[in-house]
Amino acid sequence: MNVQTEPKRSKEELIEKLMKPDLITGSEILLRSLLLEGVDCVFGYPGGAVLYIYDAMHGFDDFNHLLTRHEQGAIHAADGYARSTGKVGVCIATSGPGATNLVTGIATAYMDSVPLVVITGNVATNFIGTDAFQEADITGITMPITKHSYLVRDVNDLPRIIHEAFHIANSGRKGPVLIDIPKDVSAHKTIFKPAKDVSIRGYNPTVQPNKLQVDKLIKAIEEAERPVIIAGGGVVYADASKELIEFVNKTQIPVATTLLGLSGFPSAHELWLGMPGMHGTFTANTAIQNADLLISIGSRFDDRVTMNLNGFAPKVKKIAHIDVDPAEIGKNVKTDIPCVGDVKAVLEYANTKAKPAKSGAWIAELQESKEKFPLKYGNTETELKPQFVIEMISETTKGEAIITTDVGQHQMWAAQFYRFKNPRSLVTSGGLGTMGFGFPSAIGAQMGNPDKLVVSINGDGGVQMCAQELAICAINNIPVKVVIINNQVLGMVRQWQEIIYDNRYSHIDLAGSPDFVKLAEAYGVKGLRATTKEEARRAWQEALDTPGPVVIDFVVPKGENVFPMVKAGDTISDMLMGDSE
Repeated sequence: MNVQTEPKRSKEELIEKLMKPDLITGSEILLRSLLLEGVDCVFGYPGGAVLYIYDAMHGFDDFNHLLTRHEQGAIHAADGYARSTGKVGVCIATSGPGATNLVTGIATAYMDSVPLVVITGNVATNFIGTDAFQEADITGITMPITKHSYLVRDVNDLPRIIHEAFHIANSGRKGPVLIDIPKDVSAHKTIFKPAKDVSIRGYNPTVQPNKLQVDKLIKAIEEAERPVIIAGGGVVYADASKELIEFVNKTQIPVATTLLGLSGFPSAHELWLGMPGMHGTFTANTAIQNADLLISIGSRFDDRVTMNLNGFAPKVKKIAHIDVDPAEIGKNVKTDIPCVGDVKAVLEYANTKAKPAKSGAWIAELQESKEKFPLKYGNTETELKPQFVIEMISETTKGEAIITTDVGQHQMWAAQFYRFKNPRSLVTSGGLGTMGFGFPSAIGAQMGNPDKLVVSINGDGGVQMCAQELAICAINNIPVKVVIINNQVLGMVRQWQEIIYDNRYSHIDLAGSPDFVKLAEAYGVKGLRATTKEEARRAWQEALDTPGPVVIDFVVPKGENVFPMVKAGDTISDMLMGDSE
């Protein structure tokens, strides 16, 4: 299977075929329903409880399934597909351990509001509750980390359930929905009747805002002298980047983008301040601390952004919060102007009335701060610094690649030094901070964006958690460029142990890791290594010139830290600046 597959028939012909009221099994109903929902790739791993489903795939050329090497790889790939395309990601796993191997990925998607439909098999209905072989109560296990879940007991309910699941996953505050299908249900036959409408009692997310609340926000902006916007992942998920740029241009309000919001506002914009919070820029953090009006747009005031709430934004007079989830408003920070609704809809209305704030002097002050306190690192000719690697990737891709990251120091360096140009071009685990996410999510992003360059930036720790997925890159020629920032240590843990735990280093040595070039080659993937700047430039160019997947092992110093840094318990005014101290 290639990344791009030629359609077997026209879309109209396929839909006509799929809609036929044939007598078919639950498994065939599932596959047909997924195709009718517009699913073009499913990531999965078979097992006993889903064998009827996989049997239905046999010879079904219109159904595209990618066999991963671990269920966690499958769900992270589905997640990367969803984040980078805006479509619902889909994965399939068997019962018991297959289903429980998805739990970390479900939680990852739930924390970051990513739309997934997760399909698991279960033992036959007459065995449920008997502790049968490979039985697990996956709906119970995942209840706190799904938007909704279904245990399908009647094959006739399956078309409706699948249609509802996609609607729930991709509306309101998006998130994962689980469908658990017992083995006998997947084998039962019925006349297929595709679901067309959705009517779910009690589920009616607010999309359109209360205009009076938005009017209050517009008035507050006109009176503000030191306004700041914190733009989060909600901007990206609502496809509201264009509306945000228009809003900023009209109101002249500087913007700090959270980790998940980074690609939602162009880094080159003159009013962009950088990322706020624990590893945020000096200017973004000081702007928040001195703001008189703070506007959160699709951001939930996460603790890594606010740090110590008792000292957060002490000079602010009003806080406005735009979010599709009313439960987030006022949850962490007292809100004066709540605007519940889809971010795109709120900004569309706001842009009809938006006028400039009194922010001229404020903008000049912040521009001076950006020039005086840029992100810095000890750039030398004798060492290959990780920040240099990120800058090199940013410059050569002109900020237009899709970047996926794992979790740790390299993630923060990517957030700091890559200059994002387009929405949905950063795929990273924010809320849960899931190591092992970066590489398989890149596979999903590449499957969803076959014509784009996808670069996966990883640490030497996290990349080993799902390195087995190199096999499917080789087999299917999925051209992901896998960057490893190799410092032979659990870098972020080491940094904390150095700064917070008085240099008491404990169980962080990764020196026994494999030779990543040989590991890549063992899977049939080109492997390259760089230890100097010259080697880095040469290896990276070779990777870009290679049409298939490549692993590039960038060997960097162990002792490099991410700065600025705010220690836990401190306010975002208390920044450790490192080389800029």
